[in-house]
Amino acid sequence: MAITFRGLVRRWGARTVWLAITAIGLYVVAPGLLTMFGAWPRLATVEPQWFVILAVLELLSFAALWWLTRIALAPSETAPHPRLGWGVAATGQLAGNAASKVIPGGAATGAVVQGKVLIAAGQPGGAVASGLTASNLLSSAVLLLLPVLTIPALIIGPPPADQLQLGLVVSLILAVVIVAVGFTALTWPRVVAAFGRGIGRVGQVFTAAITPQRVADGLLAERDRIAVAFTGRWWRAVVAAAANRMCDFAALVAALVAFGAHARPAEVLLAYVVAQTFAIIPITPGGVGLVDAGLTTLLVVIGVPADTALIGTLLYRLFSFWLPIPLGLFAWAGWRIAVPKAA
Repeated sequence: MAITFRGLVRRWGARTVWLAITAIGLYVVAPGLLTMFGAWPRLATVEPQWFVILAVLELLSFAALWWLTRIALAPSETAPHPRLGWGVAATGQLAGNAASKVIPGGAATGAVVQGKVLIAAGQPGGAVASGLTASNLLSSAVLLLLPVLTIPALIIGPPPADQLQLGLVVSLILAVVIVAVGFTALTWPRVVAAFGRGIGRVGQVFTAAITPQRVADGLLAERDRIAVAFTGRWWRAVVAAAANRMCDFAALVAALVAFGAHARPAEVLLAYVVAQTFAIIPITPGGVGLVDAGLTTLLVVIGVPADTALIGTLLYRLFSFWLPIPLGLFAWAGWRIAVPKAA
């Protein structure tokens, strides 16, 4: 059957657009990446224990995601299916994570790859789709909650800038607070509705398109999707989501402390949150370049010397972004080899 022009456009049009956007984005961020990689030799000055600390923190961050996936796909009486093993959960997340960083399309591409691995392991397609969606929503909610939790610390002032290492303690405290807030939101929807109406009233000042009830309804809808996916397992789900974000933030703190940086932990947390939002923008795969440049700039703004901000960001991104890519590719290759044997 002849292939029509319209068929070619439908098949390759969107891909061509994504590739063009990615190429332009990479061209724009290339100078910043070259500058950052130029600081690579300075990593040789880092004491070995910091490499171990960052590796452990990032491993815990990824393990929390594996745990969250297992919680979301746990079998129940109404939806019986094979229990998801740790190996499959890790393989799916690592492969999806690598795909989202090297293939245009970002998180959407990674979710497709992760879903394929989970479905091939015997998980129902519907459960995988709803479970991954709920997990992403919960993880995003935790990220958006962090700036709100830092407001009191920014107003009060302490801890001082020369005690950035306290950020490791701050991450533990925030994790406990996140769990409490998350469980409250999942248990009492009226709290979510009231919070949504409050945001709506503030937004209504800037545009009439935003109404308190509309914002409240939107938050309740997202809350319900998360609540249904994690019914009876809310505590564990929120703990896993909080652990994922806080271990990753602790890795950034450790990378800065390794080079003797001085900054207030609350301000570093705000820089971390803003930089993480850059990764959501699908201009470059995984936000490569955007996150690096954005995080470095934000750290300089809060008082970290430019050289320290640059090398600290490089060390943090080495463990949080670059090293997981080959791990994910190995996971994907191993899965592709094992699937035919299991069939």
